[in-house]
Amino acid sequence: MKTLSGLTLNEIEQITDELGASKFRARQIHNWIYLKSAKYIDEMTDLSIKFRDELKKVATVSDVKIKVKQVSKDGTIKYLLEFPDGECVETVLMRFDNRANLTACVSSQVGCAVNCSFCATGKRGFIRNLNYKEIIEQVLTIQRDTGLKVTNVVFMGQGEPLLNLDNVLKAMEIFNESFQIGARRLTVSTSGIVPQIRKLADLDMQSTLALSLHASNHETRLKLMPIEAKYDMKELHSALKYYIDKTGRRITIEYLLIKGLNDTVEAAKQLAHYLSDIKCNINLIPYNPTEKNDYKRPDNNSIMKFKYLMEHSGKKVTVRLERGADIDAACGQLRGKVD
Repeated sequence: MKTLSGLTLNEIEQITDELGASKFRARQIHNWIYLKSAKYIDEMTDLSIKFRDELKKVATVSDVKIKVKQVSKDGTIKYLLEFPDGECVETVLMRFDNRANLTACVSSQVGCAVNCSFCATGKRGFIRNLNYKEIIEQVLTIQRDTGLKVTNVVFMGQGEPLLNLDNVLKAMEIFNESFQIGARRLTVSTSGIVPQIRKLADLDMQSTLALSLHASNHETRLKLMPIEAKYDMKELHSALKYYIDKTGRRITIEYLLIKGLNDTVEAAKQLAHYLSDIKCNINLIPYNPTEKNDYKRPDNNSIMKFKYLMEHSGKKVTVRLERGADIDAACGQLRGKVD
């Protein structure tokens, strides 16, 4: 039995060819999957009943189950999805009252090998990569469940996207071509996998690269992110320069603010110096509590002071609007398992 979700138009055409149907039928199925968010083959009402019955003998829409669904008081929805092998990941739909955008935060791996000290995902360790169809399925599940059309996709869920780059690139291609989501509405976040940043630069894609930096010096970053021992901030800076020079595109710097650790005036000055020749926007993320550490969120005065100092350095700076913290759907809180 073949699963239609995640198939390209050419792959669907192979199925319709086997059933003796036209390529036009494949296009109809493709549109039902990606643009109309069909849950079942019987919903594809512009296909004849006879053809639908034949299609049901060889294919199904999806083999992924919603194991848990949680809705935040701010409208954020978090899904725990179960794949046929029993492994689970979380994916999040973020809605903003004053914007038309509907952003899906997708996972790229089950667990994560990077093991940042502030992140719940890394506590599971790395289990396996998601294939591109499993990445695609996260957005399809959101669309089928809500009846809404996702407009933006961010690879900021569980896992390190650049350690699963081939599947991430294939998923991005399908988001662009099949979902009709513009390349600039696709964002890939990384903890700083230097060779893959350079590879992305050589591909010269129109999507956005976001770097999880979270520290202004080597010692602090090493405490927060073990990946700093493999690719330190000096190497990282060189890779970022290479990316900007090759693509001309602006990078998003993600910086998690933790009380007393990396939110000081001195840290802001160090960060401004580090980024002085990097074409970037800065996204400040007040820390969201997770288990197994004693980090704390800075007070609003500290957050605003840090923001002011970074703006004074000439960068565009935003403070991320927290979504879904009450259902553990905010930055660093995804775990992908049932308690």
